[in-house]
Amino acid sequence: MIERINLTASVEALATAKVLCIGDVMLDRFVYGDVDRISPEAPIPVFSINSDNLMLGGAGNVARNLSGLGATTHFIAVVGNDGAGKDITKLIGKISDTEPNLITDRTRRTSIKTRYIASGQQMMRADDETVGAIEGHTKERVITLAKSALKDCSAMVLADYAKGVLTPEIIEELIGLAHAAKVPVVIDPQGLDYSRYDGADLITPNRKELSDATALPANSDDEIIAAARQLISDHNIKSVLATRSGDGMSLIDA
Repeated sequence: MIERINLTASVEALATAKVLCIGDVMLDRFVYGDVDRISPEAPIPVFSINSDNLMLGGAGNVARNLSGLGATTHFIAVVGNDGAGKDITKLIGKISDTEPNLITDRTRRTSIKTRYIASGQQMMRADDETVGAIEGHTKERVITLAKSALKDCSAMVLADYAKGVLTPEIIEELIGLAHAAKVPVVIDPQGLDYSRYDGADLITPNRKELSDATALPANSDDEIIAAARQLISDHNIKSVLATRSGDGMSLIDA
């Protein structure tokens, strides 16, 4: 069934929660400017930069939201040995009640998404990043830090943006560690193959992700229930929290 959730009580409970957040951190760069002419070199607009702003993206945004809700957060992510990685380190350091554990991997470029905005319109986005599974010492460090942090946490959030930190192998190990510590696992999913999330306590797909992952429609209440129950049955997931844009969200239990 679809349950009504007491959001006020749930948010208030976060004020005393200690959460382990692991995932793909990104740097969101917003560049603001003007476009008032076409380039003589090619039929493209010339963008004149006025200012820019840096924000945490991906798993970093999840950590920031957890802090905003009052939770104490252990944050584990991977950055490159570059300017974007240093910017992320500074931004994470400014979040209250957050213990950052950023692992520097010299073989990777930190994910940075640069958006160019003029007259309130996004003109384009440029991505600079390494997409690929973390390996070796970096992978071992993620597991070691997670194992230590789980001793002091009441929940684990995996923020998967398919950049390579949360590989199927790592997710399986993290879920096993969390369950051994009796810590529930919440996953913000990515992609079509949800077998990588087998055994999770809660996953939070949006309506489109739910439909894509199950090849079922997910518009009405009944359709969302059916699609969620398919995920629950196929992947031994305890609950699905489906976000529905302006229609709120629906919690479906096993």
